[in-house]
Amino acid sequence: VQLQASGGGLVQPGGSLRLSCAASGHTLSNTVMGWFRQAPGKEREFVGSIIWSDGSTNYADSAKGRFTVTGDRAKKTMWLRMSSLKPEDTAAYYCAAKWRTSSEYHFWGPGTLVTVSS
Repeated sequence: VQLQASGGGLVQPGGSLRLSCAASGHTLSNTVMGWFRQAPGKEREFVGSIIWSDGSTNYADSAKGRFTVTGDRAKKTMWLRMSSLKPEDTAAYYCAAKWRTSSEYHFWGPGTLVTVSS
């Protein structure tokens, strides 16, 4: 599975942004795709994910209520809609994929940088 995230940029605090992740190379029916982020000097952290077979989603506590993960299997694209952005949301955002039965994400794309600043 090849992944490519896009849509990052500079946004003011309180603003919104939508990231996209395009997948290719394999059917997605048995996969989970997720969003992760890594801020400067910090470890990478989980943001949210979607199970393609049933569309169910899961979120980190920091993302609940502000971030929404959606996907379109036909387009092999996942999105991360972020709202009420805070400076602490500044990070490189990565999309990743794993087989549904795996505990680890095996496939990673290059990150897209989100900067929340006035």
